[in-house]
Amino acid sequence: MTISSKLAVIGLIFLMPACQSRTGATIYDEPSAITVLAGTEGSPVRGMVTFVRKGGATLVIANITGFKPNSTHGMHIHENGDCSARDASSAGAHFNPTSSEHGAPTVAKHHGGDLGNVTADSKGEVYTSFEITDGAFGTGPDSIIGRSLVVHADKDDLTSQPGGNAGARAACGVITRNPDRMTYPKAG
Repeated sequence: MTISSKLAVIGLIFLMPACQSRTGATIYDEPSAITVLAGTEGSPVRGMVTFVRKGGATLVIANITGFKPNSTHGMHIHENGDCSARDASSAGAHFNPTSSEHGAPTVAKHHGGDLGNVTADSKGEVYTSFEITDGAFGTGPDSIIGRSLVVHADKDDLTSQPGGNAGARAACGVITRNPDRMTYPKAG
């Protein structure tokens, strides 16, 4: 066998695993989700929110613009992954897989979708991150994947039932898996 034939065989040995199709389940090293927010009819609010599972908590990273300066707004995960209605009413009620009362995300009794409030700066922009204890990324009934994220026009009072008296829906986006954090099973 010639040297070039030997090199070709060696090359095939190393390249064959790379040509195999990926038939296994997608693996998420750090479960993560993302939503792109679009304003409801007449609302200039828009942005992006990322959810990253870190141990026993979920890090929420929000970058949202279009608010009035120095204003505070309720932010909630809603039960339906549908933002098609002009007022985002198609998103449904707050995501509440445990049938709990509405409340702050820092108290024991709260909806799984209660994220509290975000406050805009003097330019009407929100750039913040915070942790919540909720946030499953699987396929079960407690998963946030396929739900919607809604930012409201007003502040959530964190006590009124069922939704915190947070006013109209200013922006909505469907929560999906974050493709930037996906990895795939290794061949062989």
